[in-house]
Amino acid sequence: MLPRKRPRRMLQSVLAGQTILLMPKHVPSVVRILAYAVCAFVSFTTGAQLTIQSPAGESVRSARTPPTDASNKHYVSNRPPLKPSPFVKLPIGSIKPKGWLRETLELQANGMVGHLPAVAAASPPNARWTIFQGNAWASPEGKGHSPWEETPYWLKGYGDLGYVLNDERIMTDAKRWVDGILSSQREDGWFGPRELLTRLDGKPDLWPNMIALNVLQSWHEFSGDERVPPFMANYFRWQLKLPDGDFLAGYWPKMRGGDNLESVYWLYNRTGEKWLLDLAQKIHRLTARWDEGIINPHGVNITQGFREPAEYWVLSGDEKHRKQTYANYDEVMKRFGQMPGGMFVADENFRPGHHDPRGGAETCSMVEFMHSFEMLTRITGDAVWLDRCEDVAFNSLPAALTPDQKGLHYVTCPNQVRLDPQDKSPAIQNGGTMFSYSPFQVYRCCQHNVSHGWPYYAEEAWLATSDNGLAPALYAPSEVTAKVGRDGAQVTITEETGYPFGDTINFKVAAARPVKFPLYLRVPGWCRAPALVVVGQPVVMIARGGYIVLDREWKDGDAVTLKLPMDVTLRQWAQNGNSVSVDRGPVTYSLAIGEKWEKYGGTQAWPEWQVLPTSDWNYGLVLDEKNLAKSFEVVPKKWAPDGGAKPPVNPLNRYDVELVARARKIPNWVVDEDNVVGALQPSPVNSTAPEEKVRLIPMGAARLRITAFPFIATGQMKGNEWKKTVPSPVSASHVFSGDTAAAMIDGWEPKKSADTSLPRFTWWDRKGSEEWVQHEFETPRKVSAAKVYWFDDGPLNGGCRVPQSWKLLYRDAAGKWQPVQAKGSYGVEPDKYNTVSFEPVETTAVRLQVQLRPKYSSGILEWRTE
Repeated sequence: MLPRKRPRRMLQSVLAGQTILLMPKHVPSVVRILAYAVCAFVSFTTGAQLTIQSPAGESVRSARTPPTDASNKHYVSNRPPLKPSPFVKLPIGSIKPKGWLRETLELQANGMVGHLPAVAAASPPNARWTIFQGNAWASPEGKGHSPWEETPYWLKGYGDLGYVLNDERIMTDAKRWVDGILSSQREDGWFGPRELLTRLDGKPDLWPNMIALNVLQSWHEFSGDERVPPFMANYFRWQLKLPDGDFLAGYWPKMRGGDNLESVYWLYNRTGEKWLLDLAQKIHRLTARWDEGIINPHGVNITQGFREPAEYWVLSGDEKHRKQTYANYDEVMKRFGQMPGGMFVADENFRPGHHDPRGGAETCSMVEFMHSFEMLTRITGDAVWLDRCEDVAFNSLPAALTPDQKGLHYVTCPNQVRLDPQDKSPAIQNGGTMFSYSPFQVYRCCQHNVSHGWPYYAEEAWLATSDNGLAPALYAPSEVTAKVGRDGAQVTITEETGYPFGDTINFKVAAARPVKFPLYLRVPGWCRAPALVVVGQPVVMIARGGYIVLDREWKDGDAVTLKLPMDVTLRQWAQNGNSVSVDRGPVTYSLAIGEKWEKYGGTQAWPEWQVLPTSDWNYGLVLDEKNLAKSFEVVPKKWAPDGGAKPPVNPLNRYDVELVARARKIPNWVVDEDNVVGALQPSPVNSTAPEEKVRLIPMGAARLRITAFPFIATGQMKGNEWKKTVPSPVSASHVFSGDTAAAMIDGWEPKKSADTSLPRFTWWDRKGSEEWVQHEFETPRKVSAAKVYWFDDGPLNGGCRVPQSWKLLYRDAAGKWQPVQAKGSYGVEPDKYNTVSFEPVETTAVRLQVQLRPKYSSGILEWRTE
């Protein structure tokens, strides 16, 4: 087994401070080495943070966050009594994306997100959510079609996409939608579709309006439209008056109240009206209790809800709230996120027993996780959230869409070897088209909500700091123009970089006059030896995590070069068979599997694609135990402009480095009956297959990929035999697409019949019919008892009840089903095992024959035959 190492992105630097030394070029190398050693000694023995002044007067220091007791003078920041904002979002339009970031946004504008009304026009009548004509969100009376989340989900990123690109077509269209929303407000403050007012058993559904508020906030930040603040104030007064029993009623509003809270803070910071803080208290009090842990299994609820305690900490000041958000993240990643790519398995909910990287995450979860990380960076100042945002953005999100961004799939997995439209349940929770690429056949949330992922990323690429400085928070080619320093002088900084594939980032300052302000440069947690040159002078430093702060007087033409050397490293995932993943800097690498793209539906303009493998994928890595770095060869990748290897459309697929690894095939590692890659088994693995060299490419560029690898037993390692996947021994007359027959014999102990935390089997949506389940034995067995724990989700939650009756059959020597001679009654009681004994029989299979109750279905949590 490999040396025990914690996953590196779950580590935070334990150093109390960082040592940084700035020295002119002419200082002799011996002196440099001596000074470096002294700084290292002081830093590692005392935890002290040193600031060294160069002859030119520059000051360089390290920091975990910008000051948390100061407030930016030039941009909207938290007003007292809210805790000061370490980082502050710049007005939309301050940042001009360039290079790969701009190309990505332009692809989005030319793809599905930028033309979703055209996609909707080609969709079935009940899925035309973004058609403007007759839309309830564009109506002054709030009447019309599509009155729920889909339209605002799309607008949430669609408008921002136009703003960051300065795209006249999108901006004009977005304003038309904004005008429609603003026209819909009633005198009492309510706005939007009137149907939402009584949607939840007569109570208002506040969830879609939370999204619409984000649309209006972005519009105001970009345009300065003065209609927005009073509009939001009127709505929030209506919310404040709403009785507690009606406020955040229903499932989605209660889970996502943190989104509402963020909008209240946004308005308070602009108007200072104290009553808004009363509403903030009310929102936290009535939101689901994320301050007590991960209280819901739905992936998107988690990626939004986990941050709510830290949001409330801004008002409460209670450290337990800030810490709970960190604890929430750690809990879900420990249980279901032991895999590369920055996400966790929740397709659509996390499920016990389903944590292998053959499962994955909704596209919605990815963009909401990124948004939460961006928000938490501004709230806490902690650079770890930016590292986590990059992990998702570079490694998981790109493969969720086609390279031209004209289609997406619902679930993206680290290990995913076939993207066809066939049903993948129960390996993936939901039935239907989960893996193939389509602009149509995707769950209505992801098709719309994907819109804000990259625009928000571009808006948060640079941040203002509490001490009137700037920070390139998310490294990307860009240009920022902002007010800095004591007097608010305007500067422009151009950032040129090939990051995340290149390790060098160049900054150049343009200023009308010299101005003093701090520039915060993030040192990613994965980088062990950053190098820095400030206006021609090298900086020698020991730094990992946090920020390098250059606090100096900047002049026109000043330049800074930050180099973040990218080593090849491994992470090991003990909870998933000791598998390993390979990283180089912020980029994770996957096995390069040949891809055959086939159109299977859609239209000429908006095709649907399946992607099939054309090469083997079932490899385990051969690792050098003594020197893991020697296990991989870094190979430059060159894209030929004419002929040869042409770059895919997506610029994040235009990587310039591949890795070559040693590997052996694992013949018994195959796909299951639904063509989902088999689950990982414990490494190290025995393999007698010949050793081969395989290519590894960036995870985000691999639509088909193995990213969590088994590794092969070598040397003195004791290897494990990989067991070939065999069909489940249990089957049924019918299985609901979201359930699995195998759940009946998985060994998970139910707490009650309505225990929805466990995998389960149901006959849903069959009702009142006669159904069966059966268990096949490999060899004849003598059995004399059966125990059944029925699933019953109760009158308030669903349509499954304990059955009307049942009996047990066994297969005789002639292959016919015969009833057993029961010694008692067949019980149908909830919340317990119903046991029946019978005269012993020797058989190769037993069958439960079940009569469902009229108007109800039924199911089984656990079944044992003894």
